[in-house]
Amino acid sequence: MILVDSHEDLAWNMLSFGRDYTLPVAETRRREQGGLAPSVNGDTLMGWPEYRQGCVALVFSTLFAAPIRRRLGEWDTQCYVDAQQARNIYRLQLDAYRRLAGDHPEKFRMVQTKADLKAVLDPWESEPPDPGPVGLVLLMEGAECVRDPSELEEWWQAGVRLVGPAWAGTRFCGGTQEPGPLTSEGYALLEGMAALGFTLDLSHMDERAALQALDEYPRQVVATHANASALLKGSDSNRHLSERLIQGLVERGGIIGVVPYNPFLKVGWSRREEVTLRRLVDQIDHICQIAGDARHVGIGTDFDGGFGVQSVPAEIDTIADMQKLVPLLAQAGYAPVDVAAILGGNWISLLQGTLPESV
Repeated sequence: MILVDSHEDLAWNMLSFGRDYTLPVAETRRREQGGLAPSVNGDTLMGWPEYRQGCVALVFSTLFAAPIRRRLGEWDTQCYVDAQQARNIYRLQLDAYRRLAGDHPEKFRMVQTKADLKAVLDPWESEPPDPGPVGLVLLMEGAECVRDPSELEEWWQAGVRLVGPAWAGTRFCGGTQEPGPLTSEGYALLEGMAALGFTLDLSHMDERAALQALDEYPRQVVATHANASALLKGSDSNRHLSERLIQGLVERGGIIGVVPYNPFLKVGWSRREEVTLRRLVDQIDHICQIAGDARHVGIGTDFDGGFGVQSVPAEIDTIADMQKLVPLLAQAGYAPVDVAAILGGNWISLLQGTLPESV
């Protein structure tokens, strides 16, 4: 079944560690053994052959940098002190995606329009399937790079199609570990986004800000990578989605990409403990039970986003192993049509409804 992954920090890894996602996972791990990347970010989960093995058709590829106050160490170069520096970093990451697709058109393709999406998906529908390049849909994670809402047009023309205003707290709203509501600048950002047609990503937004955004934003809303707080008893993090927020997303036709990251599946997890994919199935089922159907959940792995193979469920060695969800969901009572929707169909439907005809 086609897999769509709604959150991968590819450019951050390419610029931080020089990772080459055209290579097999084993080759990247061999090259990095004993080096910086596995020690601070874990061993990679992704590479071109594994995308193919896992039937990965589309990836929401992030532009991401952290504020300097959340810097992870001297090695962490993708950090900003102000909006101008954030803009500079995000432009470099945008260039990295353009090079990846431009230098390897048989492996990766930028997806900005409905025609781009069709070009990526059509080969999967041939008999037998003859998939082409993985489609890259650009997602801005944290919007500090937008110095003024008037600059949103530039980012739209550059191919960004989804925007999450927060990672940590920003001048737009509260974020992970830094709560707070939408600010006046946040409301202005949402107004500018709506005028152009961006999809709003509520991931990392503090609940108060996210609920305000659900009331305010007239366009598509999603959470590309987030899990339900109800299954994480004892967590005091504002990173997870409350029942109220999940219900709000469902009512607005949103999709939630669940995250196979052990600390987001088991509170207090340590590397001595084994977590299995059944916990991810529990997250999927919880959202489906709230929604009353399987049309509001997808997969948002966040792979290589500050963690590696050491921090994911035991059955996963690479992105290809996300296909192991298929029999697990079937065992949980999900029909094949619903399993296909969860793995990729829901995100595909959303893109078909939100991508522009042209730029």
